[in-house]
Amino acid sequence: MTGKQRVEIDGRQLSVSNLEKVLFPEVTFTKARVIDYNVRIAPVLLPHLAGRPVTFTRWPDGVEGQKFFEKNSARHAPEWVRRVTIPSPGSSTGRETLDMVILESVADLAWAANLAALELHVPQWQVDDEGRAALPDLLVLDLDPGPDTGLAECCALAERLGARLEDDGLDPVVKTSGSKGMQVYAPIESADREHPSRYAKALAQELSAQTPDDVVWRMEKVLRPGKVLIDWSQNNPAKTTVAPYSLRARPGATVSTPIGWDEVDAVREGADPATLRFTTDEVLARVEEYGDLFDVAGARRAPLPEV
Repeated sequence: MTGKQRVEIDGRQLSVSNLEKVLFPEVTFTKARVIDYNVRIAPVLLPHLAGRPVTFTRWPDGVEGQKFFEKNSARHAPEWVRRVTIPSPGSSTGRETLDMVILESVADLAWAANLAALELHVPQWQVDDEGRAALPDLLVLDLDPGPDTGLAECCALAERLGARLEDDGLDPVVKTSGSKGMQVYAPIESADREHPSRYAKALAQELSAQTPDDVVWRMEKVLRPGKVLIDWSQNNPAKTTVAPYSLRARPGATVSTPIGWDEVDAVREGADPATLRFTTDEVLARVEEYGDLFDVAGARRAPLPEV
């Protein structure tokens, strides 16, 4: 069906269109399937979006077409989608604020999917009831493998990071990026908005110094072959990271998937890294079996050490 139609989702009336449009040609994954996945994954996805202004990565012509990032999505949101106005960091356009949305319901997720917003990216902080940015409540260490490295090397590094975070009293969780790498998170209490960046940078420098042939903390591409980058800069309050359970705009319609530390250990000990590449059906089955492996709300929240 190529025309528009009205549907009711979670008690809301929503206009959807081009449901049979193929957005992932490699696996013939249509917009209707994107909407269906968002609706079905909502019980575990929504808690990780709660209170966090979302940045869309939109692919209206599918993953082989052009993409664009969208923060000012409130202008075409239905009236029932929560809006929040936040300062525009480093704006050179004269625009001082961004009118963003916060996705809180199944209908919100369906609306985003209908926009072909295949990826949902959120900051490591929430807004309060008045819409003001609170202090960061999550730490993220983004593991990005350089040339000649992959998920196996990421798992070895993730294991080290997890142990190091536990030494500092934190309770880390881990997920795949849905692309090449993975991310280690921990719920935190921070002293100020730059605190997580200072801590993450020091941690990245520490692990790089221990194993300089395997780990790099600086971004320059010339330094990265054969090494995994610990991208500590994702803790900058102006930056966002792909949300747990979000689709990725990759040929196989893969998902940024929470995994268990036992799965990290298995790959570190020789299991096929391809076992950590998950499709939507596999993710839904994992949630049915294991629940939310990324339950930061139920994890221990601890103050970050000062650096």
